[in-house]
Formats: sequence, structure tokens, C-alpha cells
Amino acid sequence: MKHVLTWSPVIVPGEIIHYSVEYQGEYESLYMSHIWIPSSWCSPTQGPECDITDDITATVLYSLRVRATLGSLTSAWSTLKHPFNRNSTILTPPGMEITKDGFHLVIKLEDLGPQFEFFVAYWKREPGAKEHVKMVRHGGIPVHLETMEPGAAHCVKVRTFVKAIGRHSAFSQTECVKVQGETLPLALALFSFVGFTLILVAVPLSVWKMGRLLRHSCCPVVMLPDTLGDYLDL
Repeated sequence: MKHVLTWSPVIVPGEIIHYSVEYQGEYESLYMSHIWIPSSWCSPTQGPECDITDDITATVLYSLRVRATLGSLTSAWSTLKHPFNRNSTILTPPGMEITKDGFHLVIKLEDLGPQFEFFVAYWKREPGAKEHVKMVRHGGIPVHLETMEPGAAHCVKVRTFVKAIGRHSAFSQTECVKVQGETLPLALALFSFVGFTLILVAVPLSVWKMGRLLRHSCCPVVMLPDTLGDYLDL
């Protein structure tokens, strides 16, 4: 929401020209007898432009004018041909940087100041994929969008919104990123887990069974017959 007034400079070889900028809003025009107020930053200024952002503070029509001064010489005022209303501002899409942090999709948006909010649309690039939208209130900091599926491309686009004037920008160009690699199907992963669990249980059980079998094969338990027992008792 920065607004800059520019004009064609006055050229006088060897001389420095100064300029004065004034504005008149709806209030000054209707209720203060058409007074003009000097711009807070450009009265005077040497360059052929003026940042009038701090002067254009309401969503109403503003008239603007500028004049040149050289010593005691002053030009006539040059007035903006059509009054300006900031709600006619054409917003441009913001810059964005898409990165991968492992399997995480991360976006960093251009910092345009406190007036701007961002609507980020992202989706997996495949037929019939659902588009998700995330609102980001501040630019300049990395924001996590989602965890990406290995081997699939994920796409992002973004547009700005300024509540003060109720306007959106167009969407930016779509950017897509892809994480290399493939993941095991869910069924295969489940079978692998079950198989590993069975191995953990079966191996100790087999060792225990084998131990018992070897013990009974090598050192069988001999039961004394009853007749031998009776003989020993005698």
C-alpha cells in the first residue's frame, strides 16, 4: 500500500530544482474551504517523486499538485488530472519462495507490510486433487504448509488481500516441488511389521523347544521298575 507520486523534472543546467507537493482530501474539500495541505515528506524535495503513503490515509478521493522552485522563481501548480482513491490500487501478486525441509513443504512470502494478508493455495498434483487454502498474516517468515507424499509433486500459488480497501491481487504463478523416493504400500508395510513381530516371538520359542528336545535325547529320565524298588526295600 505504498503510493508514490511522480512527475517530469524541470531541467536547468547547473541548477538544483526543488519541488513542493500538496494534497487535498474529501474532508479538506468539503469542510475546510478547499485548503491544500503540504505533504509530510516532500515539501520541499529535490527528486521528481514523492512517497504520499502517509498522506493518503482514507479511502476517499484525493487531489494532488506539485510545483517547482528555483531561488525566488516559482512555477504554477501542476495538478493531478484525475483525483486518486486508494481503493483503485491494482495489487500485484507477492513474491514467494518454496522450499523442502525433508518431507515438509515450506513457503516464505514477500514482506509487504502490516496492511497485507496472504491466501496460499496448495495441492498435490494429480487428477481430482483437493485444493487447500491457508491464510498467512505476515510475510518474511517461513510457514509450514503440509507434509509431502514421496514421489508426488505438490503445487502452490498465492495472492494478497488488503482489508483497508477490500481488494485482492491476482494469484501468482503456480510453483511445484517434488520429493524424490517411493514409500512402501500400506499393506506391505503392515505385513513386514507382522512378520518381524512373529520372528521376535518364534525364534526364542524355537530355541526353547530345541533345548528341551536335546536334553531329553541326550539325558533321558529313567524310571525305576516297581520290582527293583521292592527289592531294594528288602
